[in-house]
Amino acid sequence: MTSETQKPLSGDELVALTKKHSLYEWSAQSKVDPIPVARSKGIHFWTPEGKRFVDFNSQLMSVNIGHGDERVVRAIQDQVAKLAYANPFMATEPRARLGAKLAEITPGDIDVFFFTNAGAEANENAVKLARQFTGRHKILARYRSYHGATAGAISLTGDPRRWAAEPGMAGVVHVLDPYHGIQRGWDDTATALANLEETIQLEGPQTIAGFILETVTGTNGILVPPDGYLQGVRDLCTKYGILMICDEVMAGFGRTGEWFAVDHWKVVPDLLTMAKGLTASYVPLGAVGMRRHIAEHFKDKVFYGGLTYNSHPVGCAAALATIGVYQEDRLIERARSTGAVMKQLLAQLAAKHPSVGAARSIGLFGLVELVRSRKTLEPMAPFNGTSEEMQALGRFFRQEGLYTMVRWNTFFTNPPLVITEAQLREAFEIIDRGLEITDRAVRD
Repeated sequence: MTSETQKPLSGDELVALTKKHSLYEWSAQSKVDPIPVARSKGIHFWTPEGKRFVDFNSQLMSVNIGHGDERVVRAIQDQVAKLAYANPFMATEPRARLGAKLAEITPGDIDVFFFTNAGAEANENAVKLARQFTGRHKILARYRSYHGATAGAISLTGDPRRWAAEPGMAGVVHVLDPYHGIQRGWDDTATALANLEETIQLEGPQTIAGFILETVTGTNGILVPPDGYLQGVRDLCTKYGILMICDEVMAGFGRTGEWFAVDHWKVVPDLLTMAKGLTASYVPLGAVGMRRHIAEHFKDKVFYGGLTYNSHPVGCAAALATIGVYQEDRLIERARSTGAVMKQLLAQLAAKHPSVGAARSIGLFGLVELVRSRKTLEPMAPFNGTSEEMQALGRFFRQEGLYTMVRWNTFFTNPPLVITEAQLREAFEIIDRGLEITDRAVRD
């Protein structure tokens, strides 16, 4: 029986077979309750039975251009028909054109790229580049961070997903963020930078190859750095000969209202990692961008790194088409203008609902932190944990056809950049009703 004549699986059949024959990530398998997905278009996806969901998280903060854009679909089809694969020692037109296009949109003099399969591998290779370029071995990373699940990237990661992988890659030193949780709040910029410089001095700057940081922290809180912080990090890295590595896997490609989040602060890192929005996740692709003098280091020295699917022609073709969509549809500008509306809607939630302790956003990159008390700012769920109220909120969103990530005491507002104002307001109306659940848990 061919795939064309097979009867489509029902939602229940999809779930049963996937749970029987595949392992779900970050989960005790008995607790997994996946949404069956049959098709998608624009900001929506549907179950096999036809239930519609608003994809308010862009899947994993990655389908930035929305689902099913025919321009990208055609580019993938055409490339598969013409040249499905060439090994990374060869030169292909998609690889050539993508490198040149990325050089146009990345900050400063970043104009050389090493292509990978995804964001975690981009971060792994950024570490390799930093170590081989500097001859040093230590890498600084922040606690409130996620850099991927591969062996090195999970070591860089600061959040609790790291714990089960320890001891991990040697030489990683975690440092505190400017943000210390909703109850302690933010350091001022001078204090945050002084703490970072103290760690550099205590570790020995001559031993530190790089400092990797999410420009705007993603799953650990949509933490927008205070003005002056990234500029100060840049200055400290320059002062001590440390490479500044900005992880833009989640924040890049218009998510914050600029091509890359660093553009808000006019900072040029030494290495810039990307994935997700690079192809809007239509196919896997990641990359490490580097400044010209770093690339020149490897002109006569071997770069010890490689991947079978490095510069995969289908991935490169998809990325070129995706970048074309951003430009043709002015999605960077749309993220900025629609993001201003979302900021207002978040502020309205905070004003109306006593369980909202904080709401943060930049562009279409947003998050709400929920609390049991606005006096004590006790989180609605503990660090690295959940609560009955947060679980009930997640169930309500699913029931009402709103898909987003509910994590600890937070939930995310990260829709595709193509979302209209009317669609945005529709999603926030569901959120508004859902917060009645958490409001009932507020003590004062």
